[in-house]
Amino acid sequence: MALSMEEQRILGQIEVRLKEDDPRLAQRLARLGTPRARRARTIVLAAAAVIIVLAAIGAGIAAAIL
Repeated sequence: MALSMEEQRILGQIEVRLKEDDPRLAQRLARLGTPRARRARTIVLAAAAVIIVLAAIGAGIAAAIL
């Protein structure tokens, strides 16, 4: 769903104010969509998935032994 011209104008004003009020936060938010940030997020999620799978396997083995 596309934004209306008024909504785009309001978002532009919010962006300008954010950059003025907190430039560091604005810079961090701007980097969220970059390929590097997406790659880092993917690596973290993959690592978390591996840890969860290993924990589940360990719990299954422990339950089988008992």
